[in-house]
Amino acid sequence: MKAAVFILAALLTAAPAHAQFGSILNKAQKAKDTADKVADLNITDEEERKLGENVSTSLRDKFGVYQDAEVTKYVTLVGNALALGSSRPHLNWTFIVLDTDAVNAFAAPGGIVHVTRGLLGLAKNEAELAGVLGHEITHVTAKHTVRFIQKSKGISMGSDFAGGGSTRDYIIAKMSEKAFHLLLDGAFSREDETESDKVGVELANKLGYAPNGLAEVLKKLDARNSGRDDRNGLFASHPDTKDRIAKIEKEVKDEKLTGSATVASRYTKYVTFDAKPITEIAVSAEGAAGLAGDGKDAKKEDEKKEEPKKKGGLLGKFTTSSSEQKQASQTTASAGSRGVGIPDRDAKGGPNKTALGVKVSPADIEAFKKGIVA
Repeated sequence: MKAAVFILAALLTAAPAHAQFGSILNKAQKAKDTADKVADLNITDEEERKLGENVSTSLRDKFGVYQDAEVTKYVTLVGNALALGSSRPHLNWTFIVLDTDAVNAFAAPGGIVHVTRGLLGLAKNEAELAGVLGHEITHVTAKHTVRFIQKSKGISMGSDFAGGGSTRDYIIAKMSEKAFHLLLDGAFSREDETESDKVGVELANKLGYAPNGLAEVLKKLDARNSGRDDRNGLFASHPDTKDRIAKIEKEVKDEKLTGSATVASRYTKYVTFDAKPITEIAVSAEGAAGLAGDGKDAKKEDEKKEEPKKKGGLLGKFTTSSSEQKQASQTTASAGSRGVGIPDRDAKGGPNKTALGVKVSPADIEAFKKGIVA
């Protein structure tokens, strides 16, 4: 008798099938509406900068900031000299050196470009640094990160959205989270990387730098990653590194780019250290877990446009979904037990998270540019 009463009660309290189906449809419609809002959202320059500041905060939390004002000012001068010749010279361009042995660089939306201490150690002259910074600056000027997120429609109203506040603010916050993962995973499309290579080389050449600087860095990276099957660190995304080098060399020849300055002596005056071998990079298991599941949208985008590949929340104030958190926890345990990770992506960082806030004047930049001689 008791069993019968229990079953009857359960049947009476259960939601009708049509109600459950309606709930699923509502969730699907909500997800579509959000994706449409993101795709159609006209991101203002102010919002783009806010997005970039959110991402920069997370990058600094992860890797720390190299507390050397002279080195930071030097990188800032190179970067601003290049940015003034870009299609968006009036952005509030900011250049930050991250305190990690990883060889990497990240262009946050709105004009905040990050290079790692390890990257500076890998490059050997100013032309090579200019090639890298030109590439990253182009990701910003072409709004690659913002447009990738909007096109991928990878933003959804998660359980952390209670309906209060501005939907627009919520979407910007979720885009910040997505952008952070996109940059860390090196998940730009083939077209975006090719455009950044091409325009970045032209920016460097315009100032008189040897235009093969970026190709030389890519050659060092190719040698550094020899024998690795994973997508590791700087320029980890498509196309293949050797293809990119060939395209850059062809561009230099076809476009008759004649810059010849390397400015090696000035570079070595400020950068007095070398990059560590990849086998000596200390990897953070927590850092590896933070990227769990990321880059999947980029991979799907590439698979739509390319032949199959051969085998070979946002840290701080923004939260991830419960499924992402679960996956991250599983990866933490797994990475911790194995002691593995992707070195130039998951490397440990320094303890100081404070940006130095180095400022350079137009006169400083003009004087610096006069030092770019063959």
